[in-house]
Amino acid sequence: MKIAVDAMGSDARPVPDVLGAVEAAREYDVEILLVGPQARIQQELDKIGNVPAGIHICNVTQEIAMNEHPANAVREKKDSSIVVGVQQVKQGNADAYVSMGHTGANLAAAIFHLQRIKGIHRPALGALFPTPKGPSLLIDVGANTDCKPEWLEQFAMMGQVYVRAVLGLEKPRVALLANGEEDIKGNQAVQEAHALLKQRAVRNEINFVGNMEGKDVPAHLADVIVADGFVGNIALKTAEGIAKMLNELIRSEIKSNPLSMLGGALAMPAFNKVKKILDYTEYGGAPLLGVNGVVIIGHGRSNHVAVKNAIRVAKRAVETNILETIRNGVAPRE
Repeated sequence: MKIAVDAMGSDARPVPDVLGAVEAAREYDVEILLVGPQARIQQELDKIGNVPAGIHICNVTQEIAMNEHPANAVREKKDSSIVVGVQQVKQGNADAYVSMGHTGANLAAAIFHLQRIKGIHRPALGALFPTPKGPSLLIDVGANTDCKPEWLEQFAMMGQVYVRAVLGLEKPRVALLANGEEDIKGNQAVQEAHALLKQRAVRNEINFVGNMEGKDVPAHLADVIVADGFVGNIALKTAEGIAKMLNELIRSEIKSNPLSMLGGALAMPAFNKVKKILDYTEYGGAPLLGVNGVVIIGHGRSNHVAVKNAIRVAKRAVETNILETIRNGVAPRE
């Protein structure tokens, strides 16, 4: 299996991108096609040393910055690491594509070059939300801000497929994110999507458990949580901010006096376990579901561990044939 990796994706590019790719090649038995300026990539590979034979470089001359307009950048920078990386999947040179770069540009490039799976209304970006009882897939987290009910219905079906394949859950629980548990809560799109999913549940096509409030997301009451991209992105970013704040607050309090420092040292194993549960790097990246190719998009602030794990997620998605399952089981016949 060969996976194309945007070597110029992360904020600290190309250091974590290249190191994570090398570690993935060593650990997961995959070939890696690093897409970026050859000289800069080779410089990092030389620093790492003992590079596996399955590491290759695809030279490009451009990169897309985080502050650029997504669609314009994709149209104008045809030799950027994002555009060329996506094209490797389109041309059959890679089985999947992984990037920690500009989310909007990655979305635009994937939709433009790979296109949507026939019958899928809109691709959706999913993200694994960590909880003490295991991760939930939150979908959509930014690809579509204003959604129609039938789009949310398809997000639910695609999320179900992904969780079954990647997390190994036979009958994942699916919920709609709303401002109340009752059927009548939520905006018009959520209420109509609720009715559509209830009909699918009657036909035993989905394990729909109804609406879920924001406070219940960390409680792992569902394995797939469906929202439009505006609400989903805010929910995800808010949770990430709270997790970071709590981590900093605990560290600050531990250092406040000698007695707290002693207690903190004794409790360090427990703190480390909690940190691991909440650490986004453990989940790597978010799948873009609904396009004709396996695309995994991660945080710009990703370190090499996140890059390595994103490649693992991509490998798993290819192995479980996510694309064919969505084509056969989610996309309506046209």
